[in-house]
Amino acid sequence: MLRFLTILPAPASDSGAGKTRLAAPPAEQRSEHTATDMKTVLIIPEAPGKDEEIRLIGRSTVYFPLVGLIIGLLLALLYIVFRAALPAAVNSVLLIAALAVITGAHHIDGLMDTCDALVAGKSRAQRLEIMKDTRVGAFGITAAILLLLTKYICLSAVISVYALLTFPILSRWAITGLVLLFPTAKESGSFYALKSGADWSGFIGATIIALAVTIVMNGLIIGPLIMLGLFGLLYCLGVLFSRLFGGLTGDCCGALIESGEAITLILSIVFMRLMPYVSSYNLFKIPIPF
Repeated sequence: MLRFLTILPAPASDSGAGKTRLAAPPAEQRSEHTATDMKTVLIIPEAPGKDEEIRLIGRSTVYFPLVGLIIGLLLALLYIVFRAALPAAVNSVLLIAALAVITGAHHIDGLMDTCDALVAGKSRAQRLEIMKDTRVGAFGITAAILLLLTKYICLSAVISVYALLTFPILSRWAITGLVLLFPTAKESGSFYALKSGADWSGFIGATIIALAVTIVMNGLIIGPLIMLGLFGLLYCLGVLFSRLFGGLTGDCCGALIESGEAITLILSIVFMRLMPYVSSYNLFKIPIPF
């Protein structure tokens, strides 16, 4: 006969996150066996506690550029499929619609809530309260229309696999640095979770990934210039949000991601028109036959 000694997960309040407790066999089983019986131990990992889950969310920032890369690859694939039969303008509309579907329009919703709170709120507390409201005001709708219109015009001007792979990556990469530089406006929510677990190692890893892809897509000079310009402009926007809200929130992150996508496209147009005058501006840029 074998006597089973099972190690079961313990509640966080009893033994803390990551610990276990011992569950002895029922009394009727104990009476039948002696202490010299062979014991088998079954180890069941404990589910992470709330604090550990928050830390894991923060550590996930290193993967933000990879998420952007996946989104960019999907958009590039759709572009290659559509371009054979559709003009650039129609293709741009379909790509913007696809981007909204892929992200669930989650970031656009954050942009609208943030803009409503920025304009309509008279105090910090009132702004945060407006941001939580599920209803959308005129300022939020106007901001969303202007942003989508900007993306449409930019994509129609520079639509290419290079641009489609660049702007989703860099807009999400910038968040990995901004989350370290700005405080959180609330002691809850998605930004609080990111802030609680994020560290500089995640930002460095995300930067390496984003920089490598950006150089391959845009060249040794244009790629880093786009990254620096984007981060500088989003930092200024983060300063504005931090002063008005007392820090950043998840909705602010959505607004920064959406703004970052539009800014990246604008900077791509600017530097592509200026860089032909710089020698070897496209060094390391790989040619894509699409």
